[in-house]
Amino acid sequence: MEEQLQQHYDRLADTYNETWGHRPAYLDWMADHIRRRLLPRPGGWMADIGAGTGLFLRRLLPFATEHTPLVCIDPSAAMLARLPRDPRLHPLQATAEDVAAGRVALPCPAFDTILIKEAVHHFADLDQTLTGLANRLAPDGRILVVATPVKLDYPLFRAAWERFAALQPEAETVAAALRRAGLTVTTTVEEFPVTIERERWLQLVANRWMSVLSTFSDEELERGLAEIAEQNPADPLEFTDRFVFTLGHRTS
Repeated sequence: MEEQLQQHYDRLADTYNETWGHRPAYLDWMADHIRRRLLPRPGGWMADIGAGTGLFLRRLLPFATEHTPLVCIDPSAAMLARLPRDPRLHPLQATAEDVAAGRVALPCPAFDTILIKEAVHHFADLDQTLTGLANRLAPDGRILVVATPVKLDYPLFRAAWERFAALQPEAETVAAALRRAGLTVTTTVEEFPVTIERERWLQLVANRWMSVLSTFSDEELERGLAEIAEQNPADPLEFTDRFVFTLGHRTS
């Protein structure tokens, strides 16, 4: 992980749970969509690539056991340190590339399910990494990539929209990579309505809650916040959060 990005997530670890804690309905909504697509089974081996603090694992944890724990993979030690203390969780400090290339010891020979939520934009080589991860699926295994579309509806400043779009892979690019890895792929889009106090949103942006915001200097971010405030006078703010769910299934 690039040093700037590593510092971003280490810094974010202290406030990450608080950032999402005010949106319990969203956490439940997202966790349910993940579970319905991955179809975990009791005692199956599960991995979460970019697990962070484990906020989105609540629908998967009941399927984990002490002997087959959910493997929480993240390059940020600060994030993993904030995982719940639960014997059904197995923290592993590593990147997706480490796992894909076999550079890290895993607690199982293969995974029945792999979750990658809002992390593929960090992959240096999308094809190579997704192929390596797909190769770590057991027969009938499933891998789910959850990502926002390239075009965001978030009330951000123009430079942030443009930089995010330049870094985020298209949904079809992700789907094509999984097909080349030998998986059967389905793609769906889901929407979640967001209502948030204007000042809280501005504070989230100021705290650089999205990784793309960590690429702007303090001065650039200050100008961006002024742009957001000027263009979004309403309080509360209302917008639609969209997510692309790309599911790869090893059917042979």
